[in-house]
Amino acid sequence: MPMHPPDVLYAFDATLHRMPDAPPAGPPHVDSWGTWPTLAAGSARAAVPLTIGFDDAFARLARLDRMFAEPDGSFVWTSPREGLSWQVDGNAFEKDGRVLLVDLKGSCPPEAFDQLLAAFGWPAEPVMLQLVKPAVFLDESTFRGHASARGAAGDGETLRPR
Repeated sequence: MPMHPPDVLYAFDATLHRMPDAPPAGPPHVDSWGTWPTLAAGSARAAVPLTIGFDDAFARLARLDRMFAEPDGSFVWTSPREGLSWQVDGNAFEKDGRVLLVDLKGSCPPEAFDQLLAAFGWPAEPVMLQLVKPAVFLDESTFRGHASARGAAGDGETLRPR
């Protein structure tokens, strides 16, 4: 897994999806944090489930320290008491026994985000993320840049517990 600076905190409100084969490029997305290349994934491409089973993903989530996961697909993951304060709220949805998509909102360090994605089969399975409000799809690398820019701008402050 990649190495990250120790003080970086991602901030995000996104939905995790399986990366379709060769999605075409979409128009650039411009927001307060920059200009971002998008993917024209469309609803049909975004409706393909991840390869990991729903129960397997939740078993992986349950192994993460300070993770509180419910059988209905909802989960909350909190930071340790020491260091940066962060929290990720999520909800996974199932289709045919597999994870269809995962809503993710909050902030966390990149290493924690790596662990979260790994619970859903990454990096073996490429993923894309949809920014919720603008409803645009980003590849994983672009999403990390966006989440980092949001975090650096302080946007994650409102997403962290007090």
